[in-house]
Amino acid sequence: MRSVMVQIPNTPTSADVARLAGVSRATVSYVLNNTSAVRISDATRRRVHEAARELGYVPHAAARSLRAGHSRTVLMPAPAIPVGPLYSGFLNELQWALGRLDYTVVQYGSVGLQGDEAARAWAELRPVAVLVPGTGLGPQGVALLKRSGVRAVVTLGPARVDGAHALLMDHDAVGRCAGAHLYERGRRRIGVVLPEEPGLDVYARPRLAGVREALGGTDAAVSGLPLGYTEESAAELAARWPRLGLDGVFAYNDEYAMLLMRALQDEGVRIPEDVAVIGADDLMLGRLLRPRLSTVRIDLPSGRDLAGLVDRAVRDPGGEPEVHTVLGASVIRRESS
Repeated sequence: MRSVMVQIPNTPTSADVARLAGVSRATVSYVLNNTSAVRISDATRRRVHEAARELGYVPHAAARSLRAGHSRTVLMPAPAIPVGPLYSGFLNELQWALGRLDYTVVQYGSVGLQGDEAARAWAELRPVAVLVPGTGLGPQGVALLKRSGVRAVVTLGPARVDGAHALLMDHDAVGRCAGAHLYERGRRRIGVVLPEEPGLDVYARPRLAGVREALGGTDAAVSGLPLGYTEESAAELAARWPRLGLDGVFAYNDEYAMLLMRALQDEGVRIPEDVAVIGADDLMLGRLLRPRLSTVRIDLPSGRDLAGLVDRAVRDPGGEPEVHTVLGASVIRRESS
């Protein structure tokens, strides 16, 4: 039988990078691991990075974790709900900022897993930190993650969880801004869109509560309007509009506002003459509509600030959990209201 020799290319090592760059292996390690404790000139850093690129050298994550005593992986469970451009931009900034601090961000799809079951799946990957959007994680899940070696658990939602750092999202404030604006514009029979898509209720209900809070004690009436994110659902709601007797609507966000506005206009409802409409998120598409869409601009936390919180928690895992209230809100007045 004829034999065939197969040559397997050698995997470049840090020693190869050191020889090509004319430095020691220790210097290669300091440069590629972004070690700040040792002063290394910019010229030397450039030579090391150029040599690593030329050879195709990639540091071994597992070996680096062994040296550090923990991984550099930050796990972000993928949101179970659709995310819009605003949240996507925040995630991009966060991942960039964590990368600058030498962390590797991994998004983990855990569809169908909730609470402690989800926490157990996350723990199996041995991340150094977990950033949890929304709700569902409880104190037991936090404790499970910490027992597995997770140094930082950070939640982003409406309430804090014992043992975790928290960024509190005040969605009531979004509703208060929208409700107060519609009242100032003379609207007294106000509807608030409640998306029917799974998972959005945790944000929609506080926004409805915020509208009611803003209009409490006034002569205005507030009602919830269930709406699915489909043209058919919007057309059905628009067909019933004359019977609802509403003169103002907070449409949860800009996307639902644009969907509803088109359906109302198709039914001959004039905006803003017959009904004032306001959304949230301040998306560019809202500025391209006619009439231009009024909106509540939402200020999400800085991705750099959150990355800094993660880094502090990783360095001091026994420290007191930090709690920050975020999500500023302000009205952008345009023609639709």
